Amino acid sequence: QVQLVESGGGLVQPGGSLRLSCAASGYFFSISTMGWYRQAPGKQRELAATITTGGTTNYADSLKGRFTITRDNAKNTVYLQMNSLKPEDTGVYYCNARIFRLGGSSDYWGQGTQVTVSS
Repeated sequence: QVQLVESGGGLVQPGGSLRLSCAASGYFFSISTMGWYRQAPGKQRELAATITTGGTTNYADSLKGRFTITRDNAKNTVYLQMNSLKPEDTGVYYCNARIFRLGGSSDYWGQGTQVTVSS
């Protein structure tokens, strides 16, 4: 019943920017921490950024200063503004959300959106 729908991925040149969006829909009480994870080809999934309901953020060290995570609690949506993109940022980006329902809390994942940084 809970679905995370991502959008905003695409192909950009090095130094370019993209803005990813992830909207949660369905039946649930509330959303706690939301975040973005990414997986480069042939590598393990890794954390990119997270944000709490109150706005506290956490970034991977390599992304600090380039990526910005924000959220709109009223819209159940989290965003990832990606600037100064590098080829090594290429990968599938997955939205994650900890969601509270009647039975408790669970982590949900989006389907992933492809980000390709290439000249």
